[in-house]
Amino acid sequence: MIWCVEDDASIRDIEVYALRSTGFEACGFADGAAFWQALQTEEQPELVVLDVMLPGVDGMELLRRMRASATLRRIPVVMATAKGAEYDKIQGLDLGADYYLAKPFGVMELVSCVKAVLRRCQMQAPAHLLQSGGISVDLDAHTVTANGQRVELTFKEFELLRLFLQHPGMAFTRDQLMEKVWGTDYYGETRTIDMHIRTLRQKLGPCGEHIATVRGVGYRWEGSK
Repeated sequence: MIWCVEDDASIRDIEVYALRSTGFEACGFADGAAFWQALQTEEQPELVVLDVMLPGVDGMELLRRMRASATLRRIPVVMATAKGAEYDKIQGLDLGADYYLAKPFGVMELVSCVKAVLRRCQMQAPAHLLQSGGISVDLDAHTVTANGQRVELTFKEFELLRLFLQHPGMAFTRDQLMEKVWGTDYYGETRTIDMHIRTLRQKLGPCGEHIATVRGVGYRWEGSK
C-alpha cells in the first residue's frame, strides 16, 4: 500500500489514480494529522509520498517523527515540494527522505520514482547489529555506542556509519557516498560529505579515527571487530 499525503485534492487524486493504474494499492490523506493517526492505528504502508507544505503538521515534522520512531523509521518516504525549493530538498534529505520530487511532476515520473525507491529499499540487506573498532550500531533500535558510551547521531550520520561498517576496508569516493546515502538525485556539493565526516569523527571520539581518509579517493572504515 502506498500512502499519498497531499492537501491539494486534485493532485492527491491524480497520485492515487496513477499508482492504482499501474498495479499499486494506494490511498490518500488530506493533512498530516490524519496521516499520523493512521500510522498509529493501521497497517504500515510500503512507502509514503509526502508533501512538504501541509496544513497543521507539515511534511518535515512528519518525516522527523517517522525517522525518530523505532517502528516507523524504515518506511521509505518520497518528499514532494515546489520546484526550486532547494532548502526544503536539502533539509528533507538530511532528515532521511529517500527521494525528492519537484512539483509539478508527471504521473509516470511519480510511478517510476516509487518503483525505484521500493526496489532500492528491498535490496538493502538488514543486519541487526554491526560492530567494529569499538563501535556498536543497533539497526533495529537505531542506536550507536562508542566504547560503551551512547552517541547521538543525525539520520545521515547514522547512514554513513552504517555504510562504513557494512563494508569495512572498502574505499568510497565522495560521489559514491553521496549516491548511497543522499540518493542518486541529490546534486549537492561533495563538500557536504566532508562536513558530515568531520562531525561524525568528532562525535565518535577516539573511535572516529577508524574513518580513514584515502588520498585522491575518499574515505574508508579501518577497524577490527
